[in-house]
Amino acid sequence: MSNVLTLVAGSDAAPLLTSSLEPLRQMLSAAGASVHDADWLAPGVACDLAFEGIDIPHARETTAGILSELSADHAFQKADGRRKSLLVADMESTIIAQEMIDELAVILGIGSKIAEITTRAMAGELAFEDSLRSRVALLKDLPETQLQEVSKLMTLNPGARTLVQTMRTHGAYTALVSGGFTFFTAQIRDACGFHEDRANSLLIEEGRLTGAVAEPILGREAKQASLEEIAGQRGLNNSAVCAVGDGANDLAMLSVAGLGAAYHGKAVVREAAEFQIDHGDLSTLLYFQGYRPEEFKC
Repeated sequence: MSNVLTLVAGSDAAPLLTSSLEPLRQMLSAAGASVHDADWLAPGVACDLAFEGIDIPHARETTAGILSELSADHAFQKADGRRKSLLVADMESTIIAQEMIDELAVILGIGSKIAEITTRAMAGELAFEDSLRSRVALLKDLPETQLQEVSKLMTLNPGARTLVQTMRTHGAYTALVSGGFTFFTAQIRDACGFHEDRANSLLIEEGRLTGAVAEPILGREAKQASLEEIAGQRGLNNSAVCAVGDGANDLAMLSVAGLGAAYHGKAVVREAAEFQIDHGDLSTLLYFQGYRPEEFKC
């Protein structure tokens, strides 16, 4: 069975050149691989190098030094099954640029206090569920009307809508699974075109936040469970799933997905996730699956 190494140039990096690939070809060949000619998915931007004769761990180890010097994201995969049938995406700092609970805290003048807890939770230093309860408690009495005002700050990260629309157009099911709040995920679900969204619910009484969140909290284990539930409902194995996130509470779902990628991830996520997007935008996940720009939808 053929393997493939996909390279995707960073958004602000110099174009990929055929000469950039030659050291990789030489290293793979020296390790015993039979390397095919480069297949340019997008000239200067993304290409595939298919190879046989050595396994992926050996290929990854052989080329690690060269790949670390390139301003490009990369992925080693089996060629068969690389296009996924289910997308499961985190929202905050992944599909959108913001952390919405931090934005709410700014209104109350406690932005730095809550941001510190958020940072520690996303780095894996605090249990997500406990950290969320403590952060929401600090929002007690915030007027419900402020949720709509803060939602105007949400901005999609580059490539977000293209990722969702392209996979959906080509038959994949798409789900937004967030440790944030349904008030915000519902809007991003519609803006990007996700089939569904799952998140936590803020409790509100008489037009104000109570300082509590509905239980059970959708955290690290619940994200993995959601991925597996949605995949099971659609008769899919986890290998058919593309998952993407940035924080420690995404690690469980990334670890079970066939293509589980850290998107500009926190250090703990980058160390653990098999796939990384450190240089490019979210369309990198489409190139990893072998899509070409003429197949992109937005």
